[in-house]
Amino acid sequence: MSNTIMETNFKFPKQKHVYKGKVREVYTLEDDILVMIATDRLSAFDVVMPKGIPYKGQILNQIATKMMAATEDIVPNWLMATPDPNVAVGKACDPFKVEMVIRGYMSGHAAREYKAGKRLLCGVPMPEGMKENDKFPEPIITPATKAEKGDHDEDISKEAILERGIVSKEDYEVLEKYTRALFQRGTELAAERGLILVDTKYEFGKTMDGEIVLIDEIHTPDSSRYFYAEGYEERQAKGESQKQLSKEFVRQWLISNGFQGLEGQSVPEMDDAYIESVSERYIELYESITGETFQKADVSHIQERIGSNVSDFLAQLP
Repeated sequence: MSNTIMETNFKFPKQKHVYKGKVREVYTLEDDILVMIATDRLSAFDVVMPKGIPYKGQILNQIATKMMAATEDIVPNWLMATPDPNVAVGKACDPFKVEMVIRGYMSGHAAREYKAGKRLLCGVPMPEGMKENDKFPEPIITPATKAEKGDHDEDISKEAILERGIVSKEDYEVLEKYTRALFQRGTELAAERGLILVDTKYEFGKTMDGEIVLIDEIHTPDSSRYFYAEGYEERQAKGESQKQLSKEFVRQWLISNGFQGLEGQSVPEMDDAYIESVSERYIELYESITGETFQKADVSHIQERIGSNVSDFLAQLP
């Protein structure tokens, strides 16, 4: 369990700034270059767990970069190269301060709001007579504000985004168009794997020359919810829970052990056996989503490996 990457402190050539998110660490270099390192940190309920999950960073990074490649014909993205299994390098962007959440089915947060009697989510109406995990007539976009470190993301309507000037009307229309196009492609890719893309989120930024591009992760089990397509209709008809492919299993384990990120609650102890089971589950997620066998990277000297691979790549740039 010791060969996980929980934190990095690199000093790359021409390094200007480092931002450490819940899972990823982003190094900003001169010449508008970003180095994004996916750690093995596990976040749930906006809380980072005290122990890392072996290979989780590699899994998230490789799914995200594969999905970037599979969608770059319809939406431009920030990615330039992946010099290490845990690393993506790309163009520096000014990120939009909203997450574009899109939902094809009434699950998760949407279902909880619906059960509470709400029929509007982020200003978008939800039809009467739905039950949890039903498909919406059309996918709905329910944006969230990007939280500052340690805060919770918050629902926000399109109207409020425009009124507050968080995003201009012209740019927001592009974000909406890209979000729907990506979700359609993600739905098609999932169907090829016998999966249903239930909901997901996309993040966008604007490059220094003014181009809006897709950034961060895409279609990973941390940012998306998947159902198995086989048996979906039958389970819905019987009112049974759907078979999911996401990190929801971690949230459910935490809830069953008395933790939902609320004040006064303590993170339950994750022993080595549980950590190993989570790692195995993430590998299963990778193989289900990509259709490829997961190849474990050498983690005997993971910090040195990352540092060497990134430095070698940067040295080749003009």
